[in-house]
This record gives sequence, C-alpha cells and structure tokens, in this order.
Amino acid sequence: MSAPSIPGPATTMTGALLPVVALPQGELLTVNVDQSPLIRDALGPGVHFKPLRLDLEKGEWVVLATFSPGTSIPLHYHTGTVDAYTVSGCWLYSEYPDQPQTAGSYLYEPGASAHSLTCPESNTEDTVVLFSITGANVNFNDDGSFHSVLDAALIHHLTGALSEAQGLGPINFITGGAAGFAVEEA
Repeated sequence: MSAPSIPGPATTMTGALLPVVALPQGELLTVNVDQSPLIRDALGPGVHFKPLRLDLEKGEWVVLATFSPGTSIPLHYHTGTVDAYTVSGCWLYSEYPDQPQTAGSYLYEPGASAHSLTCPESNTEDTVVLFSITGANVNFNDDGSFHSVLDAALIHHLTGALSEAQGLGPINFITGGAAGFAVEEA
C-alpha cells in the first residue's frame, strides 16, 4: 500500500484558494442528540448517556449524560480535564455542597481533581449535562478501595453492548483518528 497522498491546496465553496494548507472536509461531522437513543442505566441505576464523540486514541469522550433525581456517582479521580455544561436540572459535588450546578452552569475541572457527583432527591426533573472529558475517571468504592476505570474505550464498549441488550440498534457517534503507518512495510 502506498502512502496517502497529500491533497492540493484547499478551496472555499466558491473555488478561491485558502491561504493555508488545510485538510479537505467533504461533510460536517455532526450527530443530533434528538435522533440518538438514550442508553439507560449505563453506569448504574439512574445514570444514562448518549455518546457524541469517542476518540479512543486521544482518550477523549463527549457524552450527554442524564441523571435521575437522587442519583449519585461515587468518588472518582480524573486523570485529565473535564468541561461540563448543565442543560437542565441540578447536580453538585458532595465535597462542594454550596456550589450546585444548575441549568446554564459551565464547570471546568482540572486534571487530578477528585469528587463525588450527586443529584438531589428533591429534583423535579432529570438532570442533563454535556461532558467533554479527556483521560479517565478512576472510580472508588465507598470504603476508598479501587472500583474501576471509565474512559473512552469503556464508553465505546458499553455503547455497543448496552444498545444491543436494550434493543436500541446501532448508535451513531463521531469517532477519532485511525492510527497506523504512513507506509506499510512489505
């Protein structure tokens, strides 16, 4: 197999040359959350998600998470950063009870942060949060012992396995690159 060819100069829709070397993009990479089924109880009772982008090579995962009232996620440690935008409902970290995240809240979490997520029992609606996560969540049991690692690869696996088990059919999401060699050895 030969090395992939580098495309010629990129152009605008009108044919004008772009002033930089750019990869051609034949279509937008987009998914519509309204057309994607909710994978229910994926990370425990009341914790549901829709995968939007799962890049296994970069360790990035973007999900639209839905939490039922009273749902919690035990203590977890982030190996990378997290961007979280609350679409609806209310949630908070047990460690920061005076800083609830409500509709319209944006939260940035630096790498190496640790916390326990909870949605108050008093919530009158599901809580929906858009998470963009780099790296993994290292999850712990209530006694502090190791429980599991949650990352793009496991979310990818859960998407396939649970969508089949729940009869949802194939679920579309945006993937990452495809690692390989530019020139294959003979």
